[in-house]
Order: sequence, then C-alpha cells, then structure tokens
Amino acid sequence: MVKSLKDIVRSGSIHVCLINTGGCNGCDIEVVALMSPRYDLEQYGIYVHQNPREADVILVTGAVSEQWKDKLQRIYAKAPEPKIVVAIGNCPLSGDVFNQEGCSIYAPVSDFIPVDAEIPGCPPRPSEILAAILAVGPDAIAARGRQKR
Repeated sequence: MVKSLKDIVRSGSIHVCLINTGGCNGCDIEVVALMSPRYDLEQYGIYVHQNPREADVILVTGAVSEQWKDKLQRIYAKAPEPKIVVAIGNCPLSGDVFNQEGCSIYAPVSDFIPVDAEIPGCPPRPSEILAAILAVGPDAIAARGRQKR
C-alpha cells in the first residue's frame, strides 16, 4: 500500500542526480541552496537523488579530471532513457581555472556525454539552475510516459 502510494506521488516528479567531477564545490553549494526554504526545490516536484538509476536529469558540476572520464560515461550509461544532462558552471563547459597547461583536465564535458542544457557562471545563480531543470525535466518525464502534475 505505502509503496503504491509512493509510486503515484513520484510519477509526476522530476528526479535529479548530482555528480561532482571535481572542482571548488561552488556550484554544488548553489544546488544545495535550491533545497533551502528560499527556493524550495520540492515545491516544483523536483527531488535530488544520488542514484543515477532513478534520475530523469543528471546535473554535472566541476571540471572533468582524468579519473572521471570513464566514471562519467559509466554513470551516464546507468541512467534510464531519456538521458537528460545539465552542465552547471564554467568548469564542465571549459575547465575554467583548473584547465591549466600540464593539468589533466578535460573540457568540455560534452566530449564524453551528450549535454542537453548548459548553465555558464562561476557559480551560476540557483534561479538559473532551477530554470534549466524546469526547462528540460518535463520533457524527460513525458518521454517516459509520465505526466507532470
């Protein structure tokens, strides 16, 4: 009974998985700010998970380092179709300050996995992150045969 009720409630929600591939964690702090009462991410039906198998949207933060190239592709492969990816901040887009000569930083992240939305900034505002999730998330749940409530 409880499981079926949980499935009904979650059927219209957008599930997000946050992946940090290395960096200063500035973008991660902005994503955490979305869960505060000021932005209240859950009022939009958006829930953050750490399991890519449950995710409608994958959020990628940080510069892609050597050890993350293969891990990122494996995590992407675990996500169910449709695979929606949002790159948050300058690091996954360009490597930003970490992309120095002699460093093992690989940018952009779209060289390794397809990216559906890019949010530039160091770090971008929480409202910009929320707008990007709301722009691509409903398409993901609609493609899975669910409807946003």
